[in-house]
Amino acid sequence: MSAGEKVLLVDDHEDNLFALQSALSPLGYPLEAATSGDAALKAVLRGGIAVTVLDVVMPGVSGLDVLRYMQRLEQTRRIPVILVTGMGVDAQLSRTAMRLGAADLLVKPIDPWSLCIKVRYLHRFAGRQEPSAPAAPAGLA
Repeated sequence: MSAGEKVLLVDDHEDNLFALQSALSPLGYPLEAATSGDAALKAVLRGGIAVTVLDVVMPGVSGLDVLRYMQRLEQTRRIPVILVTGMGVDAQLSRTAMRLGAADLLVKPIDPWSLCIKVRYLHRFAGRQEPSAPAAPAGLA
């Protein structure tokens, strides 16, 4: 397996992690689970993560804190993050999630079909570099 293939699932409730794993296991991607923001940060720093599904509200380091940290580091900033919340969505949370670079914000209970489609799409394009501008001819730069 090449680097960047795993899907990281992060939630402080084991039953929610089980539900996420059950929904995503048919995709065939390796899944890694974390039960805290600290464990999520350690997982993304170890590498090999293509997509992260991240609970917003967790004790200690929240999902938003994890996303903020990931956006500050070159090695983690391109990992797409789907934020998940059980608290409902308000305009402030939506704005914050998008400002921080979240790929999506989902409300629990999550539709498994929708989650699979989003993860498959993000996984397919994870790690691809944005096309760089062609180099300018010598003397024109």
